Amino acid sequence: MARYLAAALLSVLLGGAGIARADAAVVAVATNFATAAEHLEREFEAGQDRLTLVAGSTGKLYAQIVHGAPFDVLLSADQERPAALVSRGRISVEQTFTYAVGRLVLWSADPQLLQVDPRGVLGAGRFRRLALANPELAPYGRAALQTLRSLGYDEALQKKLVYGENVGQAHALVATGNAELGFVAHANVIAERRGSRWPVPAALHAPVLQDAVLLNAASAEAVAFFDFLRSAPARRVIARFGYGLPESDD
Repeated sequence: MARYLAAALLSVLLGGAGIARADAAVVAVATNFATAAEHLEREFEAGQDRLTLVAGSTGKLYAQIVHGAPFDVLLSADQERPAALVSRGRISVEQTFTYAVGRLVLWSADPQLLQVDPRGVLGAGRFRRLALANPELAPYGRAALQTLRSLGYDEALQKKLVYGENVGQAHALVATGNAELGFVAHANVIAERRGSRWPVPAALHAPVLQDAVLLNAASAEAVAFFDFLRSAPARRVIARFGYGLPESDD
């Protein structure tokens, strides 16, 4: 079973000796994809300790890579940071590909709130707080703001917005009652039996294309996992957790 670390711990793990790597690949995972990554890890490992997973917002994971974090693979929530790594000369374009297409959902723990007219609920603004991920760090937060702009509600709702560092924290704000509703990843609520939800139409925001990155000097295990992400078993797991699939290279 993989060791799972929070990205915040990387401040004490940088410098090489912090992560007990052995032959394991260190995989940085965007928070929205964390649960799916755990299941991919089980499929890939077959009972062996071959991966170490580190979860965090894409923005923070990228910053840690730039500052020398010992990651072998990044499962980003966007394409921008992987492209930035290419432009910095950290990777080649052959070392990145789209592994999942994210889906944005407006979710409330209230089973009635979004049942009939979710756009009307947003437009009326009869709620205290609307949660979303920090758009400076998290692609799902940017998609949420784009959705509000597309609907024409961004200015009217500005004072009601509350931010999580990542989309997982945005989900937690709604789940704990600190916000009546929030924009989250479909993967956050695919197993939720409570509440009401609105799958946000894709036309309201830019596509959330999530790219995988194989970092320079990656281990053999990292290369194997990177290749595994394109396989049929991996794609089945990704789809099961509510993501769209890019076209297969096969």
